[in-house]
Amino acid sequence: MGSDLSEKSHVIVIGAGVVGLCTADELLSRGFGVTIVERDEIPGEGCSYGNGGLIVPSHFEPLAQPGMIAMGLRMLANPRSPFAIHGLGSAEVLSWVTQFALAANAKHVEKCAPVLRDLNLLSRDIYSTTYCEIAQNAGFQHQGELMICRTEKKLDGEKHLAEKAAKLGMKTRMLSKSDLRTEEPDCDIDAVGAVYFEDDAKLSPTAFMTGLRNRVIDRGAKVMDGVEVTGFNTEGKRVAGIDTSEGEIQADSFVLASGSWSAGLARKLGLKVPILAGKGYGFTVPNPPQTPRLPALLIEGRLAVTPMIDGLRFVGTMELGKPTSTSINDARVEGMRRSVAEYYPAFREVDLKSLKVWCGLRPCPPDGMPYIGRTARFDNLIFATGHGMMGMSLGPISGRLIGEVLANEPCSVPLELLSPDRYA
Repeated sequence: MGSDLSEKSHVIVIGAGVVGLCTADELLSRGFGVTIVERDEIPGEGCSYGNGGLIVPSHFEPLAQPGMIAMGLRMLANPRSPFAIHGLGSAEVLSWVTQFALAANAKHVEKCAPVLRDLNLLSRDIYSTTYCEIAQNAGFQHQGELMICRTEKKLDGEKHLAEKAAKLGMKTRMLSKSDLRTEEPDCDIDAVGAVYFEDDAKLSPTAFMTGLRNRVIDRGAKVMDGVEVTGFNTEGKRVAGIDTSEGEIQADSFVLASGSWSAGLARKLGLKVPILAGKGYGFTVPNPPQTPRLPALLIEGRLAVTPMIDGLRFVGTMELGKPTSTSINDARVEGMRRSVAEYYPAFREVDLKSLKVWCGLRPCPPDGMPYIGRTARFDNLIFATGHGMMGMSLGPISGRLIGEVLANEPCSVPLELLSPDRYA
C-alpha cells in the first residue's frame, strides 16, 4: 500500500523530458504535489522530441555487449560512420570507456536481458492503457518493427538475436527478400531480408510529449522552463533544496531526471553516476516518395526509420562525449543520407540535403542500464536517468517505478540492476 503521507509531500522533478513528465504524472496520481524544473527555455528542443519514437522490447540486450568495442574501433577511422567518441584525454571519458569494456560481456547481457525485456513490455502496456488517448493522438501503433539487413552476415546475426528473443518469450519471424516485399508492398527496399520483431511499437514523440505536458499541467503540476539547477543544499542525509537561476526551491523529495546532464548534477552532491552524452541526428521527410508500413532499423547503416504523423523520420549515429555541444557533424549526416538511399532506392541523397537536421544528446551509462531508484547517500533523492537510446521506450515504466518508490509501494520490476549507487 502507498503512504498516506503522500498528499502532504511536494516533489521537485529535475527535467521535463519524457521520463520527467511520466514521473510527474505518476506522482500526481498518488497525491503528491509536483514542480518540474527544466533547463531548456522552449519545449520541443530536447531528446524526447526528436527521437525515433520507438517502443522496443526487441532491445533487450544492453549497449554494453560482446563485440561492441571492436566494432566501435573499426568505425572510428571513418568520419561518415555512425559512431565517434570525443575527449578520450579526459579522465571522465576514459573512465566511462573502461567501465563499458568491463561490462561488455556475455554474463552481463544474460543478466540484464530479462530486466530490459520486462521494462519495455510494461512501458508499452502503459502507453496503451494509462496514456491511451494521448498515445493514439500521437499515432501509437503496436505493429512490430523490422530489422532490415543488406548482407547475409548481418542477417545471420539478427537471426541469432531472434533466437535469444524467442527464449525470452518474444515473438519474431525471419523474412526473406520476397517476404519483406510482402510486408512492405508499397516501398522498394534493397535488402536480403529482415527479422520481424512483433512486440515493438511506435508513435510520434513530439505529439505525445505535447499531450503529456498538457496533461500534467492540467492535473496541477507547476512547470518552470528555462531554469537551470546550479547546486544543492543538504542537511545530513537529506536534500533540503536546489539552487537555481531563479533562486532556491525547497521540497520534500527530489527526482533527478535530467538526462545527459545528470552526471554533472550528481557530482555536485558528491555522487558518482557515470553518464556520457550520445549525440544523435535525425531528419523528417514530410512528403516521402514512398512510405513503409512498419518502423525499421537499418542494421548496417545503424539507422531507425519511423513513419510518423508528420512524415517519415530517420534517426541515427552515436557520438559519445561530454554534454557540451549540440553542433552538427555534416560528415555523419552525409553518411546517414547515403544509407537511406542505399536501402530505399526511391530516396535520393540530393533531395535529403534540404531537410532540417535535428540533434539531441542521449544519456548513456557505461553498462547500458538506466539509473532508477534511491541513492543510499540521501534519503529523499531518487534517480530516473541514463536511458540511452530508449528514453521514449522506457519513459512510462520509469515514471511508474519512481511513483512506486516514493509512495512506498512494491516495485513493478526489481531495481537491483538499476541502482544509482552501482558505481559509488
